[in-house]
Amino acid sequence: MSANFGATSPGLVQNTTDLLFRDLWLRSALAPRDRSLVTVSALIASGQVAQITYHLSRAMDNGLTQGQASEVLTHIAFYAGWPNAFSALPVVKDVFEKRQKH
Repeated sequence: MSANFGATSPGLVQNTTDLLFRDLWLRSALAPRDRSLVTVSALIASGQVAQITYHLSRAMDNGLTQGQASEVLTHIAFYAGWPNAFSALPVVKDVFEKRQKH
């Protein structure tokens, strides 16, 4: 992240690194998989599709299965709206396909 955006907004990059990834993500109250599940759900629910690729890949690295990620889309459609779930669908599909190739 620093290499991509550090010159544009060093404060945002620094806070993301220190507060988000070195503090919040390392707290022991939730396992990394659970934290990822919450993050992906929140991104889908709020329509933040640009962030889903990174966080869904991280969630799967943290142990979330493809079946569980698929179920998140189904479940969240009822709570956060069909449009948000369907907007996330192509992004999720792309992540699944790219991971199957590796």
